[in-house]
Amino acid sequence: MTLLVAKSGSIRPTSAQWARNDLGFHVWRYSAMPTRRHFLISFVAAPIVLPRLGHAAGASAELPLTANCGDDHDLTPAQTEGPYFTPESPEKKDFASDSPGGERMTLVGYVLTKDCQPVEKALIELWHADETGTYDNSGYKLRGHQFTDAEGKWWFETIVPGLYPGRTRHYHVKVQRPGGNVLTTQLYFADEPDNKRDRIFNADLSLDIKTTSDGKFGRYDFIVA
Repeated sequence: MTLLVAKSGSIRPTSAQWARNDLGFHVWRYSAMPTRRHFLISFVAAPIVLPRLGHAAGASAELPLTANCGDDHDLTPAQTEGPYFTPESPEKKDFASDSPGGERMTLVGYVLTKDCQPVEKALIELWHADETGTYDNSGYKLRGHQFTDAEGKWWFETIVPGLYPGRTRHYHVKVQRPGGNVLTTQLYFADEPDNKRDRIFNADLSLDIKTTSDGKFGRYDFIVA
């Protein structure tokens, strides 16, 4: 997909479809399906606009947040760690090279406090099965961690996990803000047929997924203590 981006007021071409993106910029969209990279660039570049922070310059709308943020409801639900957690994982964002045969998936999101403040340097640890449903229990394939940036953003380049016997499709995650409690939980695919047969599936932990020309793009915002 070809994107030509310009600030408001720029001359637009007559041959393109006019749209407006989340950043408050004008975007000319052509017919091809967007890639994961386009979604990631938009996510990384977007100014954070939170209810307690006011509007950032040039932003036309508030950033979509996890529903519970600012609603005085529960934090992101915790779930079981499962049998295949391995401590002391490497710091990395690229999981996809660990499993080149898998369908590509970009995972992104924020770590936020209950009152919607972004958490800088929060730990995000991810581990999951490969495309065949197999975990690497002798090394660190499809295992790793990173830390959120100054706006609380995190992202991984990985694959869609295969089905592990007795479970629906899922990712394992640990999240911890500096000095805070460790949240251990799992993330799911909303339309997965096995969700209804999985005894611990929780729809509140479903990723917001978009299909792109080169894989999937999923988002989840964690609300932590």
